[in-house]
Amino acid sequence: MDNYFFTSDEHFFHRNIIEYCKRPFNSVEEMHEIIIKNHNEIVKNSDRVIHLGDFTLMKNSSEIFQIIKRLNGNHTFLEGSHDIWLKNKNYKQIWEKKIGENYIVCCHYAMRVWSRSHYNSWQLYGHSHGNLEPIGKQWDVGVDNNNFYPVSYDQLVEIMKNRPDNFNLVKKGL
Repeated sequence: MDNYFFTSDEHFFHRNIIEYCKRPFNSVEEMHEIIIKNHNEIVKNSDRVIHLGDFTLMKNSSEIFQIIKRLNGNHTFLEGSHDIWLKNKNYKQIWEKKIGENYIVCCHYAMRVWSRSHYNSWQLYGHSHGNLEPIGKQWDVGVDNNNFYPVSYDQLVEIMKNRPDNFNLVKKGL
């Protein structure tokens, strides 16, 4: 099975995000270097990385692709609220996949219900920068909520063990 990692809201080249989210960096360059270092510390080149939006605020630029080249892994990008560089390129807003025994739905935004939520599927989201409490089998995979690291599938298995069932779970035998 491939190793999967999930992340969101890196906000590369977004200087104001440091102040908005009270990120512990003195400059956008320092923020870039810490996020890249943390990413590469746990992600191997053969791993799959799903970015759930707000990778960067910039328009299409070679600088964006220089950052991507520095990040280990095979990348899938979902469109977030600031991803101008992805507009008109047919990037999806939702990514779904069964990994192991778990069906996972990824979107930049937290959802109240999602595909297969009534079977306890997981929903991973970003956008809220750690300020929105998950419900049921949800988790905010944004960097602000995860010490500026991506979250591995194995970490999510452990996180979800302690999360309550989805409110709309169909109980077997009813």
